[in-house]
Amino acid sequence: MSRTWAWIAGGLVAAPVAAFAAWALATNAKLFLITALNGFTLGALYFLVASGFTLVFGLMRNVNLAHGSLYLLGGYLGFEIGDRTGSWLLALVAGFVAAALFGLLLQTAVFRFMQGQDLRQTLVTIALAIMLADVMLWQWGGQIYQFDPPRVIFGGTPLPLIDRYPTYRLVVLALAIALGVLLWAFLNRTRVGMMIRAGVDDRAMLAAAGVNVHFVFAVTFAIGAGLAGLGGVVGGTALSIAPGEDTRSLLASLMVVIVGGMGSVVGAGLGAALIGMAEQFGLAYAPTYGIVFMFVVLVLVLAFRPQGLLGRRA
Repeated sequence: MSRTWAWIAGGLVAAPVAAFAAWALATNAKLFLITALNGFTLGALYFLVASGFTLVFGLMRNVNLAHGSLYLLGGYLGFEIGDRTGSWLLALVAGFVAAALFGLLLQTAVFRFMQGQDLRQTLVTIALAIMLADVMLWQWGGQIYQFDPPRVIFGGTPLPLIDRYPTYRLVVLALAIALGVLLWAFLNRTRVGMMIRAGVDDRAMLAAAGVNVHFVFAVTFAIGAGLAGLGGVVGGTALSIAPGEDTRSLLASLMVVIVGGMGSVVGAGLGAALIGMAEQFGLAYAPTYGIVFMFVVLVLVLAFRPQGLLGRRA
């Protein structure tokens, strides 16, 4: 019976979406296709940031509400390195490494002693996020920073029916897909990935097998934090780096993980695509209420599938 109701609910949601797509294609196909591409590429950016959050929050069950601060920290430090060296790739590496090192410090100094204490983790990371935001505002001020992408991916790429589309956005989409495949393979096809999943399910049993659980979790947390820093550089190139972007990236990551399902990399990709599409189509066709469409997606998923689209039931 529950499966029948799920199909009915899916049909009720899919019917108006299909009708809107048919109307939009008939009235202005170019606008529809550009908006769809914008949604996918924005979703790709959200996935780059939320993939780290999926590892830390969705898989390890660590409530790190300073994840957005890691995004902003990686963006700022990446900008400093890129500005001094003139290399976007070095900025990318610097953003990843800086956020990964700070995430490693968080895991060893904070989360290691608060495993399973969700409320304490929440309060401590909120405090850290506020302090980091003030420190970054003091250091870099309130001005807006933006990266210049390498010349090879600068400009536009000719596409059917669209004329030209920013090459960098297409590169972000390809990067997100490649990262998603690598993360899935890492978690499901490698020994370390299997140890991570086993440690989440039963830490005591994994430790009894002779595995250094703290080391495994520290490496996982560092990778998740580093992905946030990498997202800061990528996002600073596609959009910008400025005070407040930490909150925006944290909110987007939370929505992606909730919609996609806890601990699912594929679900995070699907959730990021849905959130990005909802935001862009809302802004294009109903600018006044554009942001509302993101929350409509969230409410519908929570109403009909509380564990997320690809999440497991608790």
